Amino acid sequence: MRTAPDPADALTPAGERIHEVAARLFYERGIRATGVDLVADEAGTTKKTLYDRFGSKDGLVAFYLGRRNLRWQRFVLDRLADEAPGLPTILAFYDALAAWLVESTRGCGFVNAHAEIAGTDHPGLAVVHAEKAWARALYVDAARDAGVADPDTVGTRLFLLHEGAVVASTAGGVAEAVAVARECARDIVRTARAGDSHPPHAVR
Repeated sequence: MRTAPDPADALTPAGERIHEVAARLFYERGIRATGVDLVADEAGTTKKTLYDRFGSKDGLVAFYLGRRNLRWQRFVLDRLADEAPGLPTILAFYDALAAWLVESTRGCGFVNAHAEIAGTDHPGLAVVHAEKAWARALYVDAARDAGVADPDTVGTRLFLLHEGAVVASTAGGVAEAVAVARECARDIVRTARAGDSHPPHAVR
């Protein structure tokens, strides 16, 4: 599976500093709570430079989300590269998620951003939607490789487990959430292989 294009190919050193500061502040404090004055000040540059490089605050937010998306996709694919197709890839995706969440203590940056910019014409929304579509498609492809009869349905269930585990492990404080989701995923795939597209009623 291909990753998103790198939005930083032509970024100047000043632009890179602005992005690094903005990425930290947007994730840690939120988009609305982070003004361009603060970003420019902490990056050691000016608002004019920020606007010259990114066009607007919305442009900077969209850039931050695009760069985060690329980093996340590369993180996952690096960890899946040596896995066998099908169930091993599915389980490794949950392992990658658990490793990612060690650093991402405020949960999913894309969901957090969506909570702030949904219902608008913000350019960052397309990045959020693309990240979710990419993750779901990875699960669907892996479910197809696992030999289930209805990979779209099974892959969607696996994706929903993934998303729920993020919320449970961060906002819910359930430390074992991803591990439980991983075992549920194993049960879903095994049941689907046996010819029943419905997941088991209990984790075994």
